Amino acid sequence: MKRFFRFLNNPKHIEKIMKSIRLLSVLLFSFHALASAAPAGPITEKEGVARDSAGRTLYVFSKDKPGTSNCAGDCNKSWPAFIAKPGAKATEDLSLVAREGGEMQWAYRGQALYFFAGDRTAGDMNGEGMAGVWHAARMTAGASAAAPSKATVSGYSY
Repeated sequence: MKRFFRFLNNPKHIEKIMKSIRLLSVLLFSFHALASAAPAGPITEKEGVARDSAGRTLYVFSKDKPGTSNCAGDCNKSWPAFIAKPGAKATEDLSLVAREGGEMQWAYRGQALYFFAGDRTAGDMNGEGMAGVWHAARMTAGASAAAPSKATVSGYSY
């Protein structure tokens, strides 16, 4: 115990301890700031509309059935699928839909999610109502995650 107190009485040791404490404080604060800024999942909500982490609007296709994607080939040129990263895990409201090529596509309450190639910047909604079958995915509290066919999307129920 005497060695410990002699160690603490040395000004050089105290200076090193204080530097270490300051560094640890900065690291802990930085980690906390990063952790609180991280999105909870691959989609976020702004003004009731589902968006990816970059703020791009996500859409649903009314010709899709829950748990399926009917937009492929030329359709995907204008409406690219919201592809999940390998190893992505579904949650209560977010599921994964298998695509023909083996990729997994994100779905919100069973409805496959897409981008619109005509949206140029975050927040654009240029695909809303396109051809009467494309709608911005709406994240509504009233829709039941257990019954994806009842998800409300832009005022339409599928």
